[in-house]
Amino acid sequence: MKRLIQYAFFTLFMLAILGVGGALYALQYFSRDLPDYRQLADYDPPMVTRVHAADGRLLAEFASEKRFFVPINAIPKRVVRAFLSAEDKSFYEHSGLDFMGLARAVLTNVENLGSDRRPVGASTITQQVAKNFLLTNEVSIARKIKEAILAVRIEQAFSKDRILELYLNEIFLGNRSYGIAAAAQNYFNKSLDELSVAEAAYLAALPKAPSNYSPERHYEAAVGRRNWVVGRMVEDGWIAPEEGQAAQAEPLKTRRRDETEYVSADYFAEEVRRELAKLYGEKSLYEGGLSVRTTLNPQIQATATKALRNGLLAYDRRHGWRGSVMRLQGLANWAGDLAKVTPPAGSDPWRLAAVLEVAADAARIGFADGSRGTIPLAELRWARPWLEGERVGPEPKKPADVVQPGDVVLVEAVAKDDKGKDYPRDSFALRQIPAAQGGLVAMDPHTGRVLAMVGGWSAQISQFNRATQAIRQPGSSFKPFVYLTALDNGFTPSSLVLDAAFEYDPGHGQPIWRPENFSQQFYGPTPLRVGIEKSRNVMTVRLAQSVGMEKVSATAEKLGIVDKLPPYLPMALGAGETTVLRMVTAYSMLDNGGKKIVPTFIDRVQDKHGRTIFRHDERACAGCLNVTWSPDLAVPQPPDAREQIADPRSAYQIVSMLEGVVQRGTATIVAQLGKPLAGKTGTTNDAKDAWFVGFSPDLAVGLYVGFDQPRSLGDKETGGLAAVPVFKEVMADALKDKPATPFRVPPGVRLVKVNPATGHLAQPGEKGAIWEAFKPGTEPTGETVVLDGSVGSESWVPMGGNVTPGAPSAPVAAPM
Repeated sequence: MKRLIQYAFFTLFMLAILGVGGALYALQYFSRDLPDYRQLADYDPPMVTRVHAADGRLLAEFASEKRFFVPINAIPKRVVRAFLSAEDKSFYEHSGLDFMGLARAVLTNVENLGSDRRPVGASTITQQVAKNFLLTNEVSIARKIKEAILAVRIEQAFSKDRILELYLNEIFLGNRSYGIAAAAQNYFNKSLDELSVAEAAYLAALPKAPSNYSPERHYEAAVGRRNWVVGRMVEDGWIAPEEGQAAQAEPLKTRRRDETEYVSADYFAEEVRRELAKLYGEKSLYEGGLSVRTTLNPQIQATATKALRNGLLAYDRRHGWRGSVMRLQGLANWAGDLAKVTPPAGSDPWRLAAVLEVAADAARIGFADGSRGTIPLAELRWARPWLEGERVGPEPKKPADVVQPGDVVLVEAVAKDDKGKDYPRDSFALRQIPAAQGGLVAMDPHTGRVLAMVGGWSAQISQFNRATQAIRQPGSSFKPFVYLTALDNGFTPSSLVLDAAFEYDPGHGQPIWRPENFSQQFYGPTPLRVGIEKSRNVMTVRLAQSVGMEKVSATAEKLGIVDKLPPYLPMALGAGETTVLRMVTAYSMLDNGGKKIVPTFIDRVQDKHGRTIFRHDERACAGCLNVTWSPDLAVPQPPDAREQIADPRSAYQIVSMLEGVVQRGTATIVAQLGKPLAGKTGTTNDAKDAWFVGFSPDLAVGLYVGFDQPRSLGDKETGGLAAVPVFKEVMADALKDKPATPFRVPPGVRLVKVNPATGHLAQPGEKGAIWEAFKPGTEPTGETVVLDGSVGSESWVPMGGNVTPGAPSAPVAAPM
């Protein structure tokens, strides 16, 4: 017996030696190519870049992984305890491996042999950190051994809190959520400290298999798993039984992010994305966790989007109906067939409807959900047949002139007709996506901050930004810069220029150029003010010839309209190409008194640690920092570092003349707003583009309407018809609560009352007289001086004259 005991002891001893040796060998073998766990000390996870509007609301997020890093001391205890109960209740007791948990898992798996149940794991949170950060998801014994070795080493190198912090910020929880902070927002639209016990428990239920516990697809499984976590929290003593019962009875409701937190401005957001990528690179953009405060004003942006869409719709309705979206093969299963139709890009928020019946006074329609409605004849009358060349046919007299049963059309719910009379319930208006496009920019003229930008009807149709990327001819909206050049070279707003036939020989065998006015008439000697108010082409060309196109080109380049403008006379009428953003920036510099500004979409960028790494306004302000506020504290005045690039007196003269465009010229409908406003219309050759760029003392807005593949908008489509109403709508909302602030008059300007139609001094009590702006010494003298452009003529003096413009005059040739 004694020998048997000795033999058994010896055998066990040898097995122990072999076991220890085997373990040491395995440890040495699997440790050879282990990744360096010390890199966790410099954990730098990819984090989402968040872009905010000027009021702090979220505009966009850019991320390769949607994650927000939260330090362990900022994570609520309720959330931490939920994850500990679900994943590793003895986390703060073990040294990386939970041997008791491992034993329980082995027993459970043995009991489940032959069943369909998934094997139970026993990985601690530390092991999961080792796997998630340093290893792969490969299912193998070798990976589990490496995971265990790394877990022990991680426990020796880092505190428990640091390990838990890494885990909670790295783990993937489904729904595009990396880390618990992103999951709280994406599932419940809440911050971590707002989560209830039930919500924290649901997040803790997700690490094992997020897709298996989706409330939308697997509600019962999701509730069951959540309630299991709540039960564990009760067992572990984290919550009282009553609290656990209440949490388990709570319905599992996920919530989309509140729409009021978002600002919709797709084109603006994309412009910011491009700028950030250019400044910091794609990696920092999508993984750097930047916090970006933009210049976007949500109210002006919403108004600008609505106004441009209304303008494009109005233009489109003037040019008729291009037909239905498609036709159904039959109406036997119209609802099911309609449900299969994909709505056209850019049709939001309109609905697809199938025409079921055409009556004498309305078209009966149905929707994919089986509901029905009607389109009254009054909402079909705009849909005249579209004809080639932007022409339209006769107005429809009955619904059958527009639609037929089986047509699939876009509609929008309406409650009243154009006269305010109520429609019957479930009435709809016929809609179509406009074929024409456009771009709009709103800017702070003093800083260059872009307050709103619309790049087209819808970014769903195209990401092409017509406010910044479309290179178009500005037409007559370029004329103010010709006049600015003239004012800088001795002319005044009352200087007379002959409006008469003009010929220009470009040479090199090219045909003679004979510019015409829009009215196809000439008006004789005319003051500069009237020339710009009425947008006289021939006057502008003659003026450009007089001052020299080289100087006009220099002005355009100095104000950033173009990089290089060829010094040819047709360029005076806006034949050069530019963008809406550049034009609005140039007009802003007229508005602000000739100070240089650079357009910007970004106010400030902070890195993920909160350090400011970019600021658009880099002015030093000695009285702005470390100041204790008090009611009688004077507002600090930062220095004005803007470069003066135009004579402020000339700039104000142009502003005053452009105010006349609104009061007496081609944009008089804007005057209905009753606020000081100025601007200039523009219509290019063959009406391919219609422009308006204008401003109040503190807001500049510009836009164009045109086809992406340039073609005529129609014979009667001008900037005054297609673009001015959009500007008016934006300004009406932006200025509705603002006082009627007049344009600021700079020092060195004399205001003299004149007759605006003639340019001569006004008589006492004369009706229609205005205050005209002059530089001292250039006021009207009564002398009649007319710039006629005669060959070799140098006898004129560019000062105000007293000749009343008369009837059309004889042609004056002025070849160059």
